[in-house]
Amino acid sequence: MTPAPTPPFTPSRQIAVREEWLAQVQEEALDPALPIVDPHHHLWDREGERYLLDDLLRDTASGHDLRATVFVQCGAMYRASGPEDERSLGETEFVNGVAAASASGTYGSLRACAGIVGFVDLTLGDRVTPLLEAHLAAAGARFRGVRNRTAWHPSPEVRSNLLSPPPGPLENPRFVEGARRLAAQRLVLDIWAYQTQLPHVLAVARAVPELTVVVNHCGGPLGVGPFAGRRAEGFEEWRREVLALAALPNTVMKLGGLAMEVGGHDFHLHDLPPRSATLAEAWRPVIHTLIEAFGARRCMFESNFPVDKGMCGYGVLWNAFKRLAAGTSEAERTALFSGTATRVYRLQDAPGCEGLAA
Repeated sequence: MTPAPTPPFTPSRQIAVREEWLAQVQEEALDPALPIVDPHHHLWDREGERYLLDDLLRDTASGHDLRATVFVQCGAMYRASGPEDERSLGETEFVNGVAAASASGTYGSLRACAGIVGFVDLTLGDRVTPLLEAHLAAAGARFRGVRNRTAWHPSPEVRSNLLSPPPGPLENPRFVEGARRLAAQRLVLDIWAYQTQLPHVLAVARAVPELTVVVNHCGGPLGVGPFAGRRAEGFEEWRREVLALAALPNTVMKLGGLAMEVGGHDFHLHDLPPRSATLAEAWRPVIHTLIEAFGARRCMFESNFPVDKGMCGYGVLWNAFKRLAAGTSEAERTALFSGTATRVYRLQDAPGCEGLAA
């Protein structure tokens, strides 16, 4: 296939979304009656980037049965003033407003942002608990967890955000103390870390066994920088680390995020966007390894939109996941596409989501 001109990156270091390019490949939804909870997407309005409720609704109206979604922190709509530690409350307040609008039914049956994973700096010690309480007050039964900025690698070629965090937050003893305070509030910890950081994720999960640790984006398999051109070797290194994580019962894995540039795939460089069969074939070793290791009740498929939208369309993405789940039992399929996410984020307790099955 002839390579197309390299698409630009957005200001926040994501592959630019090209709607006309994506429109070239459309697919009918496979198994369209299968209920889906999308447990990982973002909303933002930044220079050169916009993804708000109307954009999400256009993507989710792709023929699949989307019932609810979970918003995950991305630094959107922080307060412009006030104490630094409290500015991320603006994001939670903003997303809770979107969730309330969606729960009204005005925009259809989807319950967007039924769960909210926000930001509280877990290294803040005694200040963590009152900050968590403030987010809970702002979003009530929708606030379900916290994610910090942790994905870091020494190579400048391994980047997935405009702002790279300093190395070391996962190794900071205060991070573990903050994680314990999360558990005390019945909240979960989402962690986005590259495969080279998984031993640190393991240490956090082991130190706080009462906490549910949700590992984002398949545990961050890498295919750029020092990992370019050595996929087989890198896969074995990644596999060893995720198997160690799977041995801890308080870990859960999100299956997705493989269409980010750091993963080393180049679907965005071709004239046509990929079809679901192409994605499924490319991602099968990673996805099947994780389902086998963690089991369906500790795995959940995720879109990671709009980040992954630089490489593939929403409907095609979920078709790929459905292809990858072929051969699983009905109970396993339910867990992978909705049950695990509903249970882990307690979405059945969120306004308008009483009918979701955990």
